[in-house]
Amino acid sequence: MGRLSGFGVTLRQMFKARLTTEYPKVKRPKPERLHGRHVLNRYEDGMEKCIGCELCAGVCPARCIYVRGADNPVDNPVSPGERYGFVYEINYLRCIHCDLCVEACPTEAITESKLFEFSFTNRNDAIYTRDELLVDDSGRAKRLPWELWLGNEDDHTSAWMRATSPSGAAAYEGDVTWSGELGFGVRPPERGQSETAPSLSEAEPHFDEKGPGR
Repeated sequence: MGRLSGFGVTLRQMFKARLTTEYPKVKRPKPERLHGRHVLNRYEDGMEKCIGCELCAGVCPARCIYVRGADNPVDNPVSPGERYGFVYEINYLRCIHCDLCVEACPTEAITESKLFEFSFTNRNDAIYTRDELLVDDSGRAKRLPWELWLGNEDDHTSAWMRATSPSGAAAYEGDVTWSGELGFGVRPPERGQSETAPSLSEAEPHFDEKGPGR
């Protein structure tokens, strides 16, 4: 019987629900905080959010982002500000998807989608340009030939960002801190780790005779 007992594991698994999917035809839901392929967002009127400030390039630890700003044309401005991202490139042979560029952007121009299935046969294809990163008129990322899109990987590109205040105070948990994005509107807030957000006074640390605490 000792030799046959090992087959018990196999027999028990045979009657359980299958965990495998028919990939790539069927994909599992992506984790809420998955960092994938970047997109450059636009306002509801079509204006580009990027102002060419180069903060994303400056904060990138892999130095995979290259940005050059230029003055907006007076007769046909690209962004609401004085400048716009004239050149915007991301080298995905270097990118580590740390999401620091998203955090550094003051206008929420750069965000990351949930797409991670893309491969290149040409090294030049790995350098995404501004035209390839910019969302179309429907607010969707452009589908490139070497990417595997099934339609929903860019439904939420930034909904999970900044669930609390930058300092981490739980009193701001659940507040909508992202503006509307072209094609989708305002993102729903994320409730975070607790069911109900405490008041600001409860979130701030206080001191007693035993020392700092909450």
